[in-house]
This record gives sequence, C-alpha cells and structure tokens, in this order.
Amino acid sequence: MADRSAPPSLALVQDLANTLDIESAQDALAAPGGLAAFLRDHGLPPGPAGKRELAAVQRLREALRAACLAHTGQDVPGTTGRTLNALLADAPLTLTVDARGEAALRPAAGLTGVAALTARIAAGIATAAADGSWRRLKACEAHDCLWVYYDRSPAGRSRWCSMALCGSRAKMRTYRARKAQA
Repeated sequence: MADRSAPPSLALVQDLANTLDIESAQDALAAPGGLAAFLRDHGLPPGPAGKRELAAVQRLREALRAACLAHTGQDVPGTTGRTLNALLADAPLTLTVDARGEAALRPAAGLTGVAALTARIAAGIATAAADGSWRRLKACEAHDCLWVYYDRSPAGRSRWCSMALCGSRAKMRTYRARKAQA
C-alpha cells in the first residue's frame, strides 16, 4: 500500500483528524486522559484538558476534517468554515528567523494545551499552503470512513484513503445503482 502519511508540516493535522474512527465510533480524545495523552505524545506543553478543552479540540478536529474533505472537491459548510477560522484566529503565531536567515512561523511563546496545539496546527497549515502540500491532505470521500490521508498520486486526484477498500466499495455501489436502473 502506498505511503499515505502527511509531510512533517501536516502530520499533526492528520494525527488529530484521525483520532476519531468514524466506522467504529472510537474517539481516542474522549477516552479517559485521551486529550492529555495526545498533547503529550505530540510534544505539546500540557494544559487544562477538561470537558471544555476536549469540546474545542473535537470542533477543531471536525473542522479540519471538513477542510480536508474540501480538497476532494466538496465545499466546507459555512458554519464549519467560520468555526475553523475562529479557532485558528485564536492561535497566536510569531515569525522567527534563524542564524542562516531562514524564516518560519512558530506558535507564540508560552502557549500550553489546546492553544499550543491550535497554534502548531496553524503554523503547519501556513507552511503547507505556501509549498502547495496543504491541498493534498484529504479526507476519504466514503461517508463511513472520512479517514484523513496524504495524496501522493502524481495528479493529486485521489478520492479515497484506499482504492482497495473504500474506492472499491464506492465503485461497486455505483455499479449496482446503474444495474438497478437498467
């Protein structure tokens, strides 16, 4: 199977979006200590991880999934787009220049928890948008999957996380619908 993992600038977005397995309804963030574990596992400074923070991260996750689904040709619903923009607007970033003169967007100093997560995601998306890789982070079009994957196909037109599974199911549904109409 082809590598579907995102480049480093988008890996956190992909990891967050895939904390919910649609098919099994398993939400890794909602498990006891799930949000705190996610932050820790991704090297983010810990912060409050209560119900309010969990709800904010779940809204962020679903809005990011909708944006990734839009990369397959669907529109982001208006309220979802506004939610994503509002969450990202609250993520303070700074521009840093290193000793070689390379510039990079970074989360503002002192952020913890959900704020640090959101800022790091915003910096990653900004970097990926600049190099064109953001549009290749997609959500599977299968309504019972929606797994976020990185499209490495030459034309960048894949629609499913796996042609062998979700793609085959979709093509079989289309075939059966045509046969039923005939």
